[in-house]
Parts: sequence; structure tokens; C-alpha cells
Amino acid sequence: MSEMGRELLHNCAALCKIDCSEEEFGTLREDLHSILHYFDRLKEVDTTHVRACTHVNEPLSNVVRKDEASERLSRETFLENSPSSVGGMISVPPVIDN
Repeated sequence: MSEMGRELLHNCAALCKIDCSEEEFGTLREDLHSILHYFDRLKEVDTTHVRACTHVNEPLSNVVRKDEASERLSRETFLENSPSSVGGMISVPPVIDN
């Protein structure tokens, strides 16, 4: 396993938009070193007789419940359960700034 050098760590932090003090960089370097060491340990596992998995739900069939109509909530009940409403509609904070 190769050591993560100071320059590489600073470049990775800049790409990830992580602003760290020098002390935090030391901790970050130790954490990344232990993660990379763990991946090296995983490479030692014998997987010669393990079938490749192309999808995590491969053996499952469609497990969606049947779509059945049920009683609807009234508008008043629905709006009572919302955090905020204006003029019979749910009020949400803006997501786009002008």
C-alpha cells in the first residue's frame, strides 16, 4: 500500500471542498490510511469460487404490494397535518434563489 503524501492529501481535500487545519489534516491522513489498509486486507480474500453479483436484488422477484384504492383524506385533514398552508395549499420554503 502506498502512503498518502501531504500534497496528495491537500489535493484530495481541495477536490472534495474540505477545509481543514493542519491538525485536522493529520487526523484525516490517519483515517484515510486505515481505510486504505482495510481495502488491502479485502484484496487478500479468496473469491475464486464466488459468482459475480451484477445486482444486489438479483434473486428477488417484484415485491411490490398490490395497488388498492382506499379512503382519501379530506383537504382539511391533509392541510391540518402539513407544517404550513396558505390559501388551501401547502406552503413550502423557496428552493431557488433569484
